[in-house]
Amino acid sequence: EVVKIAKENQITRAAAAMRYAALNDFEGIVVSGNAPTAVFEAMDLYSKGEMNLKAIVGVPVGFVGAADSKEALHNSDIPNIIVEGPKGGTPIAVACVNSLIQHL
Repeated sequence: EVVKIAKENQITRAAAAMRYAALNDFEGIVVSGNAPTAVFEAMDLYSKGEMNLKAIVGVPVGFVGAADSKEALHNSDIPNIIVEGPKGGTPIAVACVNSLIQHL
């Protein structure tokens, strides 16, 4: 389904996964360590009232859109965890989630 959504809308699979989650009544925390498009899409769906987010862990790594997505998330009204600039990635995302779990 996600691949189909991505192809039909000419978007990344990460962004399509956010749309799929929204269509399936997702409610929780979005975690992205590699895909700034997922962060942007989750924020957009949240702002339209189409996704019930509790928070976003937005730590995508890279130079294309990563820093921009984190800055936009930081400036949003969505509770979030970010790292500034191009640094981030899956290990950072996992560390953030593990820390959240330990503090619940």
